[in-house]
Amino acid sequence: MIVRIAEDRQYELADDLHAQLNDLDDATVAAVDAGDEAAFRSSFDALLTFVRDSGTALADDELVPSDIILPPADISFAEAGADFTGEGLVPDPA
Repeated sequence: MIVRIAEDRQYELADDLHAQLNDLDDATVAAVDAGDEAAFRSSFDALLTFVRDSGTALADDELVPSDIILPPADISFAEAGADFTGEGLVPDPA
């Protein structure tokens, strides 16, 4: 799967990492739902770190459609409230 981090780059992640990615997304949604900004920052940072560390960065000139688009690392807690709702940004594994 291809994951884009807005204002960063695209990463290719193995499909078998989807469940872990979804768990991190769910934790981020739960933090936002709870109104816990510190927990949001921690879980969102973990989500971005997971993508960067587990994925392979695509070359800057290799643009392909993204399966998942994550907000930029500096997203505010207020902005996150619009993105991390319901099922979050990562669809549940099929």
